Amino acid sequence: MRVLFLHPDLGIGGAERLVVDAGLALQRRGHQVSYVTAHHDRQHCFPETRDQLPVTVRGAWLPGSVCGRLRALCVYVRMLYAALCVVLAPGPRPDLVFCDQVSACVPLLRWAGLRVLFYCHFPDQLLTARRSTLKRLYRAPLDWLEERSTGAAHRVLVNSAFTGGVFAETFPSLRAGRQPDVLYPSLDLVAFDAPLETTVEQVLGAPPPPHLLLSLNRFERKKNLALALDALAEMERLDAAAVSRCRLVLAGGYDPQNAENIAHLAELEAHAAELGVSERVTFLRSPSDAAKRALLRAATAVVYTPDREHFGIVPLEAMYCGAPVVAAASGGPLETVVSGQTGLLCEPRAQEFAAALLRLVTEPEAARRMGEAGRRRVLQNFSFQAFGDRLEKIVTEVVAESAGKEGDLGTEKKTE
Repeated sequence: MRVLFLHPDLGIGGAERLVVDAGLALQRRGHQVSYVTAHHDRQHCFPETRDQLPVTVRGAWLPGSVCGRLRALCVYVRMLYAALCVVLAPGPRPDLVFCDQVSACVPLLRWAGLRVLFYCHFPDQLLTARRSTLKRLYRAPLDWLEERSTGAAHRVLVNSAFTGGVFAETFPSLRAGRQPDVLYPSLDLVAFDAPLETTVEQVLGAPPPPHLLLSLNRFERKKNLALALDALAEMERLDAAAVSRCRLVLAGGYDPQNAENIAHLAELEAHAAELGVSERVTFLRSPSDAAKRALLRAATAVVYTPDREHFGIVPLEAMYCGAPVVAAASGGPLETVVSGQTGLLCEPRAQEFAAALLRLVTEPEAARRMGEAGRRRVLQNFSFQAFGDRLEKIVTEVVAESAGKEGDLGTEKKTE
């Protein structure tokens, strides 16, 4: 089959990782995969989109914002333009369009007779604050369009049961006939099993500490990264001797063109200085995949701070690499981390995170057992093979169901 992925910005993030993995999974099963996106920076993207997956950019000339505002509207316009380019493109039409994040273009694709699978990482309307009447008025038509256009897809997928519940609450008009299917993100285990191309010492520029506490997340405020710094300060208050053997590494996606990334990293550095823990913290911008694997394999624990995270791929990466996870007891981690077996789930408060991390630092045997159990859990439940098999089954069903409906419609027309 010819499967086209339509994505707003093919950069580095959880949503991008999923669509890249989905493309690789289908490509390895013999399908023709291609991508159309409104933005693709070859210096800030997953390497597979440079050398394995064909990517076409459409609409990059359209503004991403207007004076730093109206970002959602601009993204919607860019996606509509990209979808129009797909509809008008010469040559063979795709058998299926896999659209994600922005559903506004789904009705256009359906109008053109294309089969559409929409992946809802999380309802877009819940990702923005509405602190003013003007903002609420601005968002109202966009929210209405999101619900109606999402319902136009042939099939809707979500990344976790948690997101499925949020989907039902957010889009009440879709509850009756639009139950989304859960397709968990996965890991490409082959890549994670590859020999290390670098060492932790090379990544950090210093000898590795006895206990490496690792946070992997984009430098965005919603990721709640300050919690990791607060927990480190609380750990020092509780057990200074144990913390003297620890180093917290805050590593994650950092785009020098992204204003929030720049501002938030500065905020975190200032917060670390204010807490007096700067000498025990390393900030690492956009580590390579090789550096990330080296850090994960060396970590005593992975600190995962987002609250009500939609799914979160980092806990899976950590568990597969044998690192126990300390995460907020909400959202996706409730479905991936088994507290007490593959890590520790707790309320997103410094005291609780500190206690959990100290347990892993001071009880190495318990940490080792959790790491081993985490790896087994990923192999059993979140392998790339299982992800690809389920995705192909869904894709095949959508194409077959749509073809069947078109056939029935043709028969009805002939009868008339």
